[in-house]
Parts: sequence; structure tokens; C-alpha cells
Amino acid sequence: MDKKLEQYIDTLSCMVRMETVSVHGRPEHPKFVEFRKLLSELFPTLFAACECHYFKNGLALLWKGKDPDKRPVLFLNHSDVVEASGEWSHDPFSAEVADGKLWGRGTLDDKGGLWAMMQAAQELSEEGFVPNRDLWLVSTSTEETDGVGAKEIAAWFKAQGIHFEMSYDEGGMIIHEPIDGVDATFAMIGVGEKGCADLKFIARSEGGHASTPPKNTPLVRLGKFMAAVDKGSIFEVKQEPTVSEMLRRFLPHMGNVGKLIKDPAKLSAVLEKIVPKLSPEAAALFGTTIAFTMAEGSGGLNVLPREAWVTGNMRYSHHEGRKEAFRKIYRLAKRYDVEMEIIDPGHPSRMTDYNGEAFRLAERAVAEIFPGVKTAPYIMTGASDSRFFDGVSDQCIRFLPFTITHEQMATIHGTDENVDIDTLKPAVEYYRFLYKEV
Repeated sequence: MDKKLEQYIDTLSCMVRMETVSVHGRPEHPKFVEFRKLLSELFPTLFAACECHYFKNGLALLWKGKDPDKRPVLFLNHSDVVEASGEWSHDPFSAEVADGKLWGRGTLDDKGGLWAMMQAAQELSEEGFVPNRDLWLVSTSTEETDGVGAKEIAAWFKAQGIHFEMSYDEGGMIIHEPIDGVDATFAMIGVGEKGCADLKFIARSEGGHASTPPKNTPLVRLGKFMAAVDKGSIFEVKQEPTVSEMLRRFLPHMGNVGKLIKDPAKLSAVLEKIVPKLSPEAAALFGTTIAFTMAEGSGGLNVLPREAWVTGNMRYSHHEGRKEAFRKIYRLAKRYDVEMEIIDPGHPSRMTDYNGEAFRLAERAVAEIFPGVKTAPYIMTGASDSRFFDGVSDQCIRFLPFTITHEQMATIHGTDENVDIDTLKPAVEYYRFLYKEV
């Protein structure tokens, strides 16, 4: 192993070892202040070259460029991680190196991305590089919870009159067979994300003793409601132009299926029936989804609840939108005498044009750094900080330049999260390319 790669591993390991789990609804923990201090120690030349702005829930570095007339570009990666519960084969905060991988919570989501973004800028700063225009490097500590850090920083940019020509955040990665049947390796570049809302569904009754239960008690009504949602979709299934373009790029690598389907856009009616059946991931690209996540009923084993509730995490599509998705689920809940309460309506985001300059630049970077890897635009089903920067950026790209397997993808927010050592150098090169070319 060469010295540069050893240094990369050491630096990322330091970041992973510092536990920065964010907790929804709680103010930022002092550990995030310590983590930002750690960043300044790990990347001293970059911090010295930048104008540093510290926020309650994040950090923004201004890397001044040569041309003040060019609009700035924004780079994002968050510093917080989700909890590391469950049984891990390697301690989640040990940053152990084994089997050609660096193990630990955040290696992929998203300290690995934050490290690559900072490392590339650190190296260029050491080389005396000055960007063509102002570049902003931002990291928040609330991406995994309510996104308040991104809201705070985006509002500050707006108040300062700072508007970005483009922004680059975490998102899709490089993976072989991105959907079943695609025999090729693709860099999945996110150009938008579905809105994410949290809803609560409540069923009420007079309560009573479990020995004489009436029909349609609160839990039964909730069960019927959830079964109705699960049985048949009440949401519109539609092939967005971005999905059509993604499928168009996949088809040459799908054997006989690819030969039959020349133009996905012209066969949208057929594909809207077929593709969502391939997998939950494929179905999520074609419409709004809702997953029931939490529940509560009676406090006693033999007591009928006066109130029972479940929560639903909704990801509403761009074509349906928040208002229409809420209306449909509300009407279904009402049919079962279930009330709906909006916990968090979410923050809709725009779709970035895959023919635009920001996407094309990411595409060029992939072609330069990852020979043989194809690119495809896609719609993220997860949420990122980028949704809050739509108002201050013309184009938002969501892509993390790591090559991963499907098994590694499953470790994100799961157990045994890890990143391949071999993908660290190319990730830094990707960011170096962007910094030089924007």
C-alpha cells in the first residue's frame, strides 16, 4: 500500500472514529463542534485558504476564486450519521481495516463523501491552486434528522444574495446492475429527489375491556387501512422523463429485453405496468410510496385502546406532488374512520435537467476517472440536504463517487457499513476534476 493511500485511510478513520450520531428534535451536541475542529486539524491548508463560516448546525467554507463575475458553485456532504444498533462484525466506530475495506458507521453515508470533498480541496490548496470561481464547501450536522442545518445555511445564503449556478451533494453511487437485468456498471447520478413527509394516522373509540370486544376497534380499523394501502396503489404510476432517459441508457445492456424496447418514452404505458414489478426500488421510481413505521395502541394486555395510531413515511413523486398525495391518502384513511395528522409535510425539490451543464460535468468526471463506467440520471427516493438549496441553486446534482456492491448498499443505515479501500483514490480524483473544471 502506498503512502498516499495510507494517509487517506488514516484521515477518514479519524473522522469515522468520532461518533456523530444526530438525534431528531434535539439541539446540536457539542460533539459536532469537536468534529468541526477535527476537520480543521485534518485539512489545515484548506481551512487556511478559506473564509470559514460557522453555524449552529453546520459549517461553510468559502474558497475564493479568480473571477468574481462567475456565479459560485456549492459542494455538500454532511457530518452526522445514524445510530449504529444491531450486531456488527467490526465495531461501528473503530474504523477497522480488514478484507480490503474500511469498516464503520458513516464510511458511505456520508463521512466518506465529506472526506473525499475535503481531501481533494486540501491537496489542491497545498499545490497553490486557485479555483476559477468562488467555491463553497458545506457540511451540516442534521441531514439524518430534520435538515435544520441545511435550512439555516440556505437561508443565510439567500440573505447574503448568494445564488449558485450549480451544486453537488451526496446521492447515487457506482454500482453493477443498478436494476435487475442491467449487465453493466453505472454511475447513478441523482437529478432530483422525492419529497419526504411524515404522517400520523389515528383511530379512536370508547375503549373498554378486551373480554367483550366490539367490531372495528381502533387497531382493526388501522389494520384494514394499512392492508388497503399495501394491497393496491392509490397513487398515480407514471414514467417521468428522467426515468425514461435512465431506462434508455440501460436498455443496450439488457439483452433481449433491450432489443425489444427501442424508445422507453414511447412505451411508457407498457413500462409503467412492468418495471414497478421488478423490485421495490424500481417501483419507487414510478410513483408515491408510503411505509408504516411506528405504532401504539393500548397500555394494557386486556384493555381496548381509546386511541391507537401508526405513522407513515411518505415519499411523494414529482408528477403527483405533495398536495395530491396527501389528498389521496386522507380520503382512504377516512373510509376506515381513521384521522390523518401531518407531522412533517416535507420539502419538495425541483428536478435538474440531465441535459444541463451540471449533469454533463459530472458525466465528464466519471468518464475521466472511472473508465468503462456508464452514467445514468435517476430520481433519488431518499432525502438529502440538497432539497433545501433548490431556492439558491439553479442545478442540484446528487452523486457520491464511490464504487459499491449491492451488499454494501444494504449496509447504509444498516449493520457493517463499509467502503472499499480501492475506491478512495478515484473519489478524491473526481472532486479534483470538478474543482478544476467548474
